[in-house]
Amino acid sequence: MPYARPQPPVFERVEDERLHRKQRLAAAFRLFGKFGFSEGIAGHITARDPEFTDHFWVNPLGTYFGHIRVSDLLLVNREGEVVKGDAEVNRAAFAIHSQIHEARPDVIAAAHAHSLYGKAWSSLGRLLDPLTQDSCAFYEDHALFDDFTGVVLETSEGQRLAQALGSNKAIILRNHSILTVGHTVDEAAFWYINLERSCQAQLLAEAAGRPTTIKHETARLTQTQVGSHTSGWFSFQPLYDRIVREEPDLLN
Repeated sequence: MPYARPQPPVFERVEDERLHRKQRLAAAFRLFGKFGFSEGIAGHITARDPEFTDHFWVNPLGTYFGHIRVSDLLLVNREGEVVKGDAEVNRAAFAIHSQIHEARPDVIAAAHAHSLYGKAWSSLGRLLDPLTQDSCAFYEDHALFDDFTGVVLETSEGQRLAQALGSNKAIILRNHSILTVGHTVDEAAFWYINLERSCQAQLLAEAAGRPTTIKHETARLTQTQVGSHTSGWFSFQPLYDRIVREEPDLLN
C-alpha cells in the first residue's frame, strides 16, 4: 500500500510560523553541539523570518551551540544590524548567509559549521562520490567552492559563494568546511548532519581500500528517493523529538 509521508506544517498566523522556525533553529544548534560540530566561535545556522523575509534569525556570537535557547536567537536585517536580541552577530555569518538568502528566495535556512569530517574532506577539493544510499542525497546536487581566500568577512565573498552554490542543496568549501540549505530549518539541519557523515564515510572507505561507487542511473534514482525537500524535513523529526525530550530548556 502507498505510504502517506508526513509533510511540513502550514501556519495561518505568521507569529506561529516564526516561533516554529525559532524552535527548530534552537534544536538544530543543540544537536550540532551534541554531535560535536561546535568549534570555538565558528559556525552558524540561519532561518529566514516569515514576515520580514529579508531578515534572518541566527545564533549570537560566542555562545556554545549546546546552550542556545529560542530566547537567545538574534534577528538580523539586510544591513547586518541586530534588530532583536542583545548580542553581536558573527560577521562571517552575515557575509555568507545574507548573500545566500538573497540569491535563493526558496531557501528558508542555511547551516554551516567547522565539523571535523567536513573540514577534512574539504581539504581534498573534490565533490563526494555516490558511495552509499545516504550520500546519494547529494548526487548531482552539491557544489564545490574551489577558492579559499581566508575568513569570509565581506559580502562580496559571500556573493561568490552563493553563486557557486547555485541551485544545489549543499556546497563543499575548499579548505574550509561544508554548508547546506533547505526549504525548512529541519531540512537544512538534516542535510548538514547527513553531509558531515557522508564525508566521514568516504574518508573511511578510501582509507580502507578502493570503494565501489554506485552506478550513475542508480545514484540518480536514489537521489530522488532520499534527497527531496520532504525527505530532509522528515528525517529531522526523530532528532527534534530526541533533543526536545533530553533538553526541553531549549524552547525557553
